[in-house]
Amino acid sequence: MTAEIKAVARQHLARNGAANLSLRAVTRDMGMVSSAVYRYFRNRDELLTALILDAYNALGDAVEAAEASVKDRSRLRARWRAGTRAVREWALANPAEYALIYGSPVPGYAAPKDTVAAAARTPALLAQILADGYARGLLADPADRAAASAPGPSFHLGEAVRADLARTRDDLAPGMPEELLLLGMTGWIQMFGAVSLELFGQFNNVIEARAEFFDQQMDLMADLAGMPPAA
Repeated sequence: MTAEIKAVARQHLARNGAANLSLRAVTRDMGMVSSAVYRYFRNRDELLTALILDAYNALGDAVEAAEASVKDRSRLRARWRAGTRAVREWALANPAEYALIYGSPVPGYAAPKDTVAAAARTPALLAQILADGYARGLLADPADRAAASAPGPSFHLGEAVRADLARTRDDLAPGMPEELLLLGMTGWIQMFGAVSLELFGQFNNVIEARAEFFDQQMDLMADLAGMPPAA
């Protein structure tokens, strides 16, 4: 019954958006009396939380499976491409669920802390690719690259930003330089920005070769992080 309620709720998300999700409307479509649904979800927010957890975990499952399909773990760029492509493909296949977790906040709803672990699965995996590359000696510390005048970004981290990155790094990839995590987070932001712009229609009449354009964006992010060229 819980699965059926969530399935009908996802149909409502697709038609009306998360802000208009109503337990009464869901139960009406299911032919239930409105009081019966409260045996499974106490209120709309609890149902929303369940849908959000499902969406984050479904995305995490897709990304982890795609990234794990690259058997040679030294092929950082291939792992990055596989993971980021899986994000885009999942979003295009599940636009309502993507909008629920990466679209506009639902007025009056505050996600509980138990959504954090599910939300972190995708960014944690992408960070792990960089951490693995650094541990294997395949990625250099960007600060060292800058000091040696090697190709790559030149930047100075302010202390406040460094502290934020250090805290995040300790949760996701201990031992990785803050500068490398910054480049990884820039790629993460670029990835979701590109997916959102495509999904919400901002590329209409501008970009037609969207899969190829997305891959180009992700290769630029791989270059920024210093990943070796694809074999």
